[in-house]
Amino acid sequence: MSSHFLLTSALVSVLLTSCIHAADPPQAENLKDLHASHPRLFMHSEDVARLREMVKTDPFMKAWHENLRASGQRMLRQDPIQHKLIGPRLLSQSRTALQRISTLAGLYLIDGDKRFAERARTEMFTAAAFPDWNPSHFLDTAEMSNALGIGYDWLYDFLSPEDRKTIRTGLVKLGLQVGLDGFDKGAWWTQSTHNWSQVCNGGLTVGALAIADEEPAIASRLIALCRRAIKPSMNAFAPDGGFAEGPGYWGYATSYNVFYLAALESALATDFDLNPMPGYAQTGFYRIQSVSPIGKTFNYADAGDGAGSAAQMLYLARIFKQPAFAAHELSRTPQNASIFHMIWYSQLPIENRKSEIENTLPLAAVFRGVNVAFFRSGWNDPNALFVGIKGGDNKANHSHLDLGSFVLDSQGKRFAVDLGGDDYNLPAYFGNKRWTYYRLRTESHNTLTLDGQNQDPKAAAPIVAFTSGKTRSHAVIDLSAGYRAQATKVLRGLAMIGGNRVLVQDEVTASDPVDVRWNFLTPAKIDIQNTTATLTQGSAVLFMRILSPAGASFEVISANPPPPQRQQPDIHNLTVRLPNKTTSTRIAVMISVGREQPAPMDREPLDQWPGR
Repeated sequence: MSSHFLLTSALVSVLLTSCIHAADPPQAENLKDLHASHPRLFMHSEDVARLREMVKTDPFMKAWHENLRASGQRMLRQDPIQHKLIGPRLLSQSRTALQRISTLAGLYLIDGDKRFAERARTEMFTAAAFPDWNPSHFLDTAEMSNALGIGYDWLYDFLSPEDRKTIRTGLVKLGLQVGLDGFDKGAWWTQSTHNWSQVCNGGLTVGALAIADEEPAIASRLIALCRRAIKPSMNAFAPDGGFAEGPGYWGYATSYNVFYLAALESALATDFDLNPMPGYAQTGFYRIQSVSPIGKTFNYADAGDGAGSAAQMLYLARIFKQPAFAAHELSRTPQNASIFHMIWYSQLPIENRKSEIENTLPLAAVFRGVNVAFFRSGWNDPNALFVGIKGGDNKANHSHLDLGSFVLDSQGKRFAVDLGGDDYNLPAYFGNKRWTYYRLRTESHNTLTLDGQNQDPKAAAPIVAFTSGKTRSHAVIDLSAGYRAQATKVLRGLAMIGGNRVLVQDEVTASDPVDVRWNFLTPAKIDIQNTTATLTQGSAVLFMRILSPAGASFEVISANPPPPQRQQPDIHNLTVRLPNKTTSTRIAVMISVGREQPAPMDREPLDQWPGR
């Protein structure tokens, strides 16, 4: 073989390599400020010292630490994770690994109890010995990479050189290298703009930073690729902090967004200029507004109504100097707070460690980026009246066909419910059967159904008017695109009046007569008297009256689909039925707290409601 051929081949190889890596910042650029010692993820040695001191002196930290130790004690007796898929997912095992490893390793750093470190090492050894981390569902791989990265970093001084090699080899082989292969092959998740992006890029980056000094080539390249890939998904918070995938997936996405940014901050002393992206600094307010006085969310899209905890709010409170973010989380953090609550709480300024939401926050708020509005009669009152209503976009990830839907809480009870998602393992749940499942269809949401049909899956509904006032706040939503096959114009207005009444007013115009049904799904006991309905849950009571049109009446129908879809026999759909099909109608329903009937009031057409 000639030297000319060898030289040419070598040159081609160099050129190809240069092209592949041309867009990546050089290693010295993105790792030049790498924190030399461990821990470097989310905290440094001085932060560990502060944690140890605060669990002795701070009431929150003391209680959290006691509960976390109890949880760690239980973990010592549990079997390690298994390579066991549920449907196409290993995700439950990845999440169990993250919870266990972070809890046990964190407890070891605080207490020095080697039992916790040894049990975390066992968990990491088990994961590192798996045949794979289920890369076909890459969330599983990313979350496991996050888990092992955290454990490797936090337990670095405890682990022997042989231990580190075992864990590091598994992390690279089963996580980081698989991630790089995905980028090289253009895997769909590398270009996603929803929660998958935050989770995949966040988990991979945490894993890469944990071993960046020992595997600088793979870490440097992966950090650069994830940096570019995560940026489009952070546009999801623009312009005002709302999230189209709903409060449930807001929690998932922002938890990994914060894992990502907090790891960059502690390991590289940078945020890659991502924190200032439009809407991100305000997204904590979306979380605050979406949680009702009884601790349930307006759970549109595939999510349950439990608000859960959000340790990331404590991090966001410090970064964006928003004490309300911390106060909200501290006011409702459950006793089983995570190690991340402890870390990010300990880094807050002392003056931000307050546990009561200030009454300076607005009682009505709109997030125009996702066309969702929230109304409440007060803060720090579990009996306050609360409504969340959405326009939104039926094309959004995890969306249901629910334009115009709302939830309503009063007197400590949820009266108007969103059923949330169904079993992800139902056939073609994310495929061509999605809109056949009851919980995802229009008929199962607190909105209108026309001729019994679903809304258009491609439709979006803007909030066209919004106003916030002392005695009345309201929103008007243009639902026309959702019903384009049945009607020419559909508007919905919802007003909170005086803190104790809610008016829901709908206007439908169609070219041909259409059957209109108004839906209100509720767990309450229902007593109907033609145009009135009394709803009771224990001592909590709502009174509802149909104000228009003439001839309309309440009717209760089942909200329970056939198995194997999820069952809810205790939920019923309180509907308004019109006597006949119509080409033009205005449906107005007044909902009042308590048994007294609402005072009569004039009802202006929705296009005259102010706030445009």
